[in-house]
Amino acid sequence: MSIRFFHILGVMLLIAAVGNAQTLQADRPSKGKSSAKKKTVKLAPSYAWKVGEPLGLHYESTIDTLFEDYHKASVASMVSDAWATTGNLGAPGQDQIFFNRPHTGEFFFEDAIAPWLHSTLTQRYYNTRVPMTLLSHNTGGDKYSNQDRTQVEFSGNVNKRLAVGGGIDYVYSKGSYDLQSDKDFTWRLFGSYIGDRYELQTHLNHYSYTTLENGGITDDRFITDPAKVQGGETKVDNKSIPTRLDQAQSKLSGLQFYMNHRYKVGYYHYERDSVTDTVVSRTYVPVTSFIWTMDYRNAKHNFLNRNAVDDSTYFAHSYLGYGGTDETSRFWKLRNTLGVSLLEGFNRWAKFGFSVYATHEMRHYTQVADTSALWTGDVPLHELADSVPHSHTQHLVWVGGQLTKQRGSLLTYSATAQFGVAGDVVGEIDVTGDVGTRFPLLGDTVALRGYGYFKNLAPNYLLNNFVSNHYAWHNSFDKQQRFRVGGELTLPLPYAWTRVNVGYETLNKYIYWGIDGTPAQHGDAIHVLSARLQENLAWKALHWDNTITLQTTSNDSILPLPKLAVYSNLYVKFTIARVLHTQLGVDANYYSSYLAPAYNPATMTFHTQRETECGDFLFMNLYANFKLKRARFYVMWSHFNQKFFGGKNYFASPHYPLNPARLLLGVSVDFAS
Repeated sequence: MSIRFFHILGVMLLIAAVGNAQTLQADRPSKGKSSAKKKTVKLAPSYAWKVGEPLGLHYESTIDTLFEDYHKASVASMVSDAWATTGNLGAPGQDQIFFNRPHTGEFFFEDAIAPWLHSTLTQRYYNTRVPMTLLSHNTGGDKYSNQDRTQVEFSGNVNKRLAVGGGIDYVYSKGSYDLQSDKDFTWRLFGSYIGDRYELQTHLNHYSYTTLENGGITDDRFITDPAKVQGGETKVDNKSIPTRLDQAQSKLSGLQFYMNHRYKVGYYHYERDSVTDTVVSRTYVPVTSFIWTMDYRNAKHNFLNRNAVDDSTYFAHSYLGYGGTDETSRFWKLRNTLGVSLLEGFNRWAKFGFSVYATHEMRHYTQVADTSALWTGDVPLHELADSVPHSHTQHLVWVGGQLTKQRGSLLTYSATAQFGVAGDVVGEIDVTGDVGTRFPLLGDTVALRGYGYFKNLAPNYLLNNFVSNHYAWHNSFDKQQRFRVGGELTLPLPYAWTRVNVGYETLNKYIYWGIDGTPAQHGDAIHVLSARLQENLAWKALHWDNTITLQTTSNDSILPLPKLAVYSNLYVKFTIARVLHTQLGVDANYYSSYLAPAYNPATMTFHTQRETECGDFLFMNLYANFKLKRARFYVMWSHFNQKFFGGKNYFASPHYPLNPARLLLGVSVDFAS
């Protein structure tokens, strides 16, 4: 282990000690006569929330200070129980648990790195009463393969209604294999104002992402059977394994500015003293809200390959020339939503909230130049120069309604219906809903939830129209129809917390990424059935948490999925000297073998392939998580079983092996005034 590693560990422990010392100092009563008379001021508890689309409805969230399973954030392959990835922390990936996979975005280049970005749905807003700063740093590997992630988040209240905050998230990881490093820097500002009549949530996010594209290793046997390709030598220098590309990289950058305004109309309810008839308190009761949501986003993707030989041999076509590739695609959109909402409980006869809204969205795309004079490469698609314009603007309009009931324990529900009425989305239908109930059982509460949707959605512009050096298409895809229905049962029984989720989905005219790396549409219906069990067992200090997912697809050549995915976590949890909370354990991830999607460096997408199966290996971590007052930290031996058992074919995507065994550690400190 390098000296650098122990230097970082020492700095982390020092930060943890400082955070602990600050807490002890804050808790210690002051000296002197005045200390006996000092009154303890009770502050309201801090809380966090997120907002949903399209009208900024609030959903309760958490402040991330739990120490249990803190180590998982440093393992790239554990974004999901089945995560197809190029292997590095911050690297592109795709969720192979189908019911967790989001739809293709308007700018599909961003989809593969979505877990490392921030968005409206992941942005937290805080009311902390006292300023809060969360600082964390995770690191590991040696000087040739180190990975580092630093995160800072701050939030503070100007007063009881107005809060402001900001954060940064910096990932820099060299990767365990050659030409695999990535760097992702995001910063954000956010704020909220929660008044009686006026309410605001707003944030500004910016990200800059760069990853080297090595195209995967040239021969998988360097991992599975190194003696065969190294003349009998079994020890492998991972950084010396040859790769398919050596001068290629992808760059992505983008910005989002979001505002959700709500003006509430209602009346004041006065509570009076029954004896003196004086006003004791005054509460504003909103009845109707007028809502304006504005969402602006832009993004830019650049693919660069300076090696002209690799460029022409790795890719099947070169439409714009053979001298290498340096191309940029751009996108921006501006969405405005106006709505009127009758708030939940606005009178005794209407115990639900009801909203109607209209949305206008402008999208603008700019692609590489498409004049015939530049079309000097392969001949077959030269006619696309006239079919796909250099820039294109869409004007899209939807109308919709929302019915919600968030209060009460007996029955809660939410339903949103949206219809496309202008532009390329005419005829779109998007109806989504869920309903839940709770009831007591054996001294605890059982929760039942049903969910479903029906979507008839037009394909995004880039799925129909795209031009680049290696890929070009001009499609006329039909709308996709998706119907999903499912249910979830949560049983918090003694010693065994259980959650079962069963869902079914039918996809008609499904658009996917085909073997040649271009989008295609499947005419027949595809059916997906999924069952997921979460079983957390506990007896005294011993805990065993398990998640088992079974899923099947009616067409595994178009939509391949692992049939079984398992995450298991066995640990003991206890407290040392009443102050050091400790979690010691081992966790494991496994999913069955299947034709995993292949990664395309030029478009940053995952597409079907018929040659290589991935999966059927065991990825295990040995870890220790701790929490001391405001500091939490961990030490982990990740993939410790690599050389001993569990399978040598640890590829999550064809030709992209996962990280070998390595030592990782991290610390997070909650600094609060």
